[in-house]
This record gives sequence, C-alpha cells and structure tokens, in this order.
Amino acid sequence: MSATTLVVAPARRVPLWARLTLVVAGLILLPIAAVLAAAIAPAGEVWLHIWRNSLAEMLGTTGALALLVALMAGSAGAVTAWLVTACEFRGRAFLQVALLLPLAMPAYVSGYAWTWLMDVAGPVQGSLRGATGWRYGDYWFPEMRSLHGAALVLAMVLYPYVYLLCRSAFLAQSTCLVEVSRTLGHSLSRCFWRVALPLARPALVAGLALVLMETLADFGTVQHFGLRTFTTGIYEAWFGMADRGAASQLAAALLFCVALLLALEQASRGGRRFHPMTTRHAPFRPVQLTGWKAGLAALGCALPLLLGFIIPGGALFALMIEAGDPLSPSRFLPFLTHSLTLAAITAVLAVLLAAWLAWAARLYPSAASRWANRAAGLGYAIPGSVIAVGTLVPFGLFDNALDSWLRATFGVSSGLLLSGTIAALVFAYLVRFLGVALSSVESGLARLKPSFQSAARSLGCGPGEAVWRVELPLSRGALLTAAILVFVDTMKELPATLIVRPFDFDTLAVRVYNLASDERLAEASTSALLIVLAGLLPVYALTRAMKRS
Repeated sequence: MSATTLVVAPARRVPLWARLTLVVAGLILLPIAAVLAAAIAPAGEVWLHIWRNSLAEMLGTTGALALLVALMAGSAGAVTAWLVTACEFRGRAFLQVALLLPLAMPAYVSGYAWTWLMDVAGPVQGSLRGATGWRYGDYWFPEMRSLHGAALVLAMVLYPYVYLLCRSAFLAQSTCLVEVSRTLGHSLSRCFWRVALPLARPALVAGLALVLMETLADFGTVQHFGLRTFTTGIYEAWFGMADRGAASQLAAALLFCVALLLALEQASRGGRRFHPMTTRHAPFRPVQLTGWKAGLAALGCALPLLLGFIIPGGALFALMIEAGDPLSPSRFLPFLTHSLTLAAITAVLAVLLAAWLAWAARLYPSAASRWANRAAGLGYAIPGSVIAVGTLVPFGLFDNALDSWLRATFGVSSGLLLSGTIAALVFAYLVRFLGVALSSVESGLARLKPSFQSAARSLGCGPGEAVWRVELPLSRGALLTAAILVFVDTMKELPATLIVRPFDFDTLAVRVYNLASDERLAEASTSALLIVLAGLLPVYALTRAMKRS
C-alpha cells in the first residue's frame, strides 16, 4: 500500500516595503483617532453651551441642507445623464461634455458670485428697480442668503458626480430593455422611471453619497450664507472660543454623521446586483427628438450648466474687469506661489503613496493590504475641518512633549516643530485626498492584464523590475490623472487650510475667503477665477477620457 506525501508550497515572502503599507494606513487614521480620543474628554463650558443652545440648530440645518442638495443634485444629474444618453437633439454633443464644467467651480466661489448678483445692491435687483421705478420693499424677491439659496448653489456645482456615474450606468445598459419597454407602449420618460433609473440605482446612490459628503464638508459656502452647520461650529469653537476640546467633540459628531451616511449607502445595496445577464447587446441608440421636445431637452440640460458654471463664472469675470484685486503683482504673487507649491507637493506625495499602496496590494494581495488601502482612502469621506482638528491635536501633543523634555533636560526650547507648519498642512491634505489618487491608480491598474507581470517575470525580471519596465509606463495616464485631481482639489480646499496653515501663509482660497468675508467680492474675483481656471484641467482630462471611451 503506497503512501501519499502532501507537499505544501512555501508561502511567498512579503517584503518589508509591502508590509509598511500598514504604517501608511495607520498615519491616515491618526487624525480620526485623535478626534475620537479628544471627544471622550469631559465636556467643558463651551461644549455645554453649544449643547444647550446651538447643537440642535446645527443638526437641523445640516440635515435640511443635505436633504435639499441631494434632491436637487440627484434630479439634475440623473435627468441630464438620461437626456444626453437616450435622446438626440441639437447641441447634445456639446452638452454631454459641458455638463462636467461645474466640477471646476468651487462651491464657495459660486456662492460669492450668486450673492453679489442677487443681493439688494446687486445688478439683478438694481436693474429691476431701474426698469420699474420700484423701491426696496415694494416687491418680493427671493432671498439668496438662505438655506434654499445655499442648497441651490451646492447642488449646481456637485450634480456632475451624479451625472458622471449615471451616464456610465445608462451607457452600460442593454438597449433591448428600452426597446421592449417602448413596444409595450411606454413613453421615453416612462422608460426612464420604470426601467433605466431602477437599473442605475447603485450609480445614483454612489453619486449621491459623494454629493452628501461634499455638502457635509463644505465651509465657505455655508459660512458666507450665514448658516450654522457642523463645519462652521467647529471653526467657531476652535478660533472664536479657543476651545479645542469643544471643536473635537463637534468634529466627532460630524464624523458620526459621515459614518452613518456611509453605512446607509452600504445597507441600501442590500447585497443586490444590478447588471445585464450578458454583455453581448447592441449599443444604446438615442431617440431623435424634434420640435418642442428637442428644445425642452436642450433647455433641461443647459439649465444646470448655466446655474452651476456660466452665470457665476460670468459674474466673476465682470467683477474682475470692473474692480479686480488691487494688489500689485509682487504682492499678489505669494498667494499664487503658496497655492501652487502646496498643491504640487501634495500631488506628488499623494501619487507616490497611492502607487506604493496599489502595487503592494497587486503584487502581494492579502487581507492586510486590502484593509490598508481602504483605510488610506477613508480620508476623502471625512470633512476637511475634522481632518484639520485631528491633525493639530496629535501634532500639538508631540510638540509640547518634546519641548517639555528639552527644557527639563537641556534647558532649551524647541518651539513648534510640526504644529502650524507646511508639513502639518501637507499631511492634512494627504489624509483628505489620498483616496482620490488611490482610486485613480487602482482603476488604471485594474485595466492591466496579470499576464504582463507574468511575461516579464518569465523573461527574468523581478517583481520590482517588471513594475518599473512594464506596468509603470502603461499606467502613466492613471498616475497623471491622479496627480491632476489631487492638485486641483488641494487648490480648492478651504477648511483644512484655514485651520492648519502657518501664520501669515495665505493661499488663493484663503485670500478669496478673507476678502469675501469683508464683502469685498470684486477684489476676491481675481483669485477665484484663478482657482476655477486650475480646476478646468481635470475637467478637460475627463472629457478626453469620455470621448476615447
């Protein structure tokens, strides 16, 4: 009777550089852990005052704002995506690309432009009084500085998230389903409600989750519109009341809201799958519209573009021509230099870290590498104000501990080595935007066949050499896209910059905020337009990618 010997292949050894990805994940989670730890501390007088007088208002305003933005952005994104996908009308080719332009417009910049246009002393009401002879109080006019006005501004710059995902979902659907629905007597609008939209539900929910997270993270818009939300409360507690404990506890409450939102988004899927049973179907054929239907479709697609980009962009340009920033180029240059420097450093570091994490998970897949990548991408779901508080708390503890030790041991003071420095600000940016870079790099690597790595290894290349000589050149597009997206997001970031930046180290975003806070919107228009122009780069990259696909 013969015996069978079981030979177990030795496990592949994971190198040190791949295992160090857990360290990166731990550093990304450090601000979140710091906020939660600080929130456990006993409540002080400031927190008790907020709890009794302001917390209910913050919670109600934040919830109402999120609901309104979700309804408006979801409707605008889903409807426009369906119209440019399922219908053929004049201007469709231009609109399906131009609908992405509001991505380049920061919400607070659009809010500044809209308040200037619609305020009592603005051009719209001024022209109305000049044409009718009315005085202020003789007529009704919608109040722009309100909850509904802020929701409209946020929705019109955030709907492209829903538009992009829903349009991709509609394009992937089988045209047979729509044609069968049409043969059963359904109109095109009924096909949208009964067939296309239910199948695109995961894309719609994912887009709305991004919209809601950006809404919860917004500071400049709600502060300018005079709304009390969690983000404005964190800023007031930190700077106005000088209570870091209360700011941390508010940040923890906002973090709980974000976690609840992510949990609801995950639970809404319910383990269900929404995909065709086969990929062998004819491409989606748009229906030709004529007459008033074509005009209505074009108007429906043009309206979000007008509200989200063309009107506020035109207002900023008019303000700049009329009375732009009075600073001389030599005094204005530091703002631009600071913004470009921070954005460039953050973009380079984010791409390097994202490539490190992505290739470690690709070459040495394990539960630990998957956990590390998910933890590294968590920062994008956390508002910038929360990350800022979570960054300064541990950095401040380290600086104080080091300074105390040096004083006791050597009689010298180290001062602040990390708190209030460029290093702390870049770290906050990395925590916030590393998920953007990681998502782009991972999607680029997902398009590379595993056989590329195998072929290079069979020719004598090691894992690192195969990545450097084969996979890295093929992933240059994804790496470049990641760098551009992080660069522009860093240029637009306001809450983290306001809280963490070094003293007298202002960026274009801070310059816009300071001038707008003093109601000097015309002077703020120059810096705002520069931020918008920088934001057009990733939009151009997205449009080229859409055309290629």
